[in-house]
Amino acid sequence: MSSPTLLSPPTKPGIRRLSSSSATFEELALGPSVVVPPEHMTKPSDAHETAAALELAKHRLAGKEKGPIHGLITPPGTPPKTNFTDQYAFAFDIDGVLIRGGKPIPQAVEAMKVLNGQNEYGVKVPYIFVTNGGGKTEQERCLDLSKQLEMEISPGQFICGHTPMREMAQKYDTVLVVGGEGDKCRTVAEGYGFRDVVTPGDIIKDNKDTTPFRKLTDDETNHSRARNFGEAEIEAIFVFADSRDWAGDQQIILDVLMSKHGRLGTRSESFDQGPPIFFSHNDIVWSTSHQLTRLGMGALRTSLEAMYKAMTGKDLISTAFGKPQIGTFQFATRLLQQWRKDTHGINAPPRTVYFVGDTPESDIRGTNEFNTSDQCENQWYSILVRTGVFQEGTKPAFQPNATVDNVLDAVQHGIQREVDKNTKTIVQQLSEQ
Repeated sequence: MSSPTLLSPPTKPGIRRLSSSSATFEELALGPSVVVPPEHMTKPSDAHETAAALELAKHRLAGKEKGPIHGLITPPGTPPKTNFTDQYAFAFDIDGVLIRGGKPIPQAVEAMKVLNGQNEYGVKVPYIFVTNGGGKTEQERCLDLSKQLEMEISPGQFICGHTPMREMAQKYDTVLVVGGEGDKCRTVAEGYGFRDVVTPGDIIKDNKDTTPFRKLTDDETNHSRARNFGEAEIEAIFVFADSRDWAGDQQIILDVLMSKHGRLGTRSESFDQGPPIFFSHNDIVWSTSHQLTRLGMGALRTSLEAMYKAMTGKDLISTAFGKPQIGTFQFATRLLQQWRKDTHGINAPPRTVYFVGDTPESDIRGTNEFNTSDQCENQWYSILVRTGVFQEGTKPAFQPNATVDNVLDAVQHGIQREVDKNTKTIVQQLSEQ
């Protein structure tokens, strides 16, 4: 396999390397950073180039980096040859593919080593993580995964289900944010730029009779903010992460949906005056450490739709982000295109992206539908693994391009497919001479 060129030195100026054992979210929010296991702090690891370049690419997309990124693109001439491909990339779901029940799936660490150059061809392949998991910032997910896989990773490699919600921060003032542990979703929303974020805890603190069977703990009371909701109008509802209290959260969401212009304590006669509701993803089930799949945010959405229909006689209109929505794949394409432009001087996405997932209804469906849409500029190739939601003996609702046992098999399948494509091209060129 021929060695492609990478216009990049071994280290990137302006990138801060933070230890996964001591880095804070505040430090990660200060600028381009990579999270590094303590044992790799003295020198760049095999994963450094990918992590650093994608971190800078994401900052460029967000408009946080202006002008040329010095050290990433060399002047015209003969660039130094390295073993870093720009022709294809991998995108991974996390739960059920790399992690299960908070622990690495056995083959995950080896799969990352293969992508970082420890393979028979010596090729390094770029990769990103696309997860529907919510309730945490990209920085927090980066810290978690760096510790779990014991490798160098950057926040720029992560696309979460609620990442596109940041683009709505300027559209709405007062918003209700639901889900997640404690006050984390409020922190995420405020980090995205939402100006006035309220939580179910705030509402219960203002009126304890809102949820007859749920009482706030002392910790929840301390994290909830005092407010007179008789004077507030909630303009939108965002379900950022899985609810920890379905009964209480659904009661509050329905109260707001059926209100007059988002004012709690009121009830619309026509049921068309309530604010819009957005979900960060629509996964009905997801893979955990339990032997069977567990209910996810899509199940909450289905439950809310049924209750809203029963109470109002109308269908609930809602919007979901994340996989399988095309917008998630479009953002991933833009990120990889920016990476390729920065590192190779080519303003086009890699010709093939291998998406590795465990859920046919979101991962495989989303990949396939985006690949056949008029929005797709390259090829997205779906690979289904058997370590998560999908189990052998069942027929997936959406057929992948390939089905393999685990993430290591998926990586090896993609790399071998590229080798075979290159070999075929060379043979054709020789036959035409």
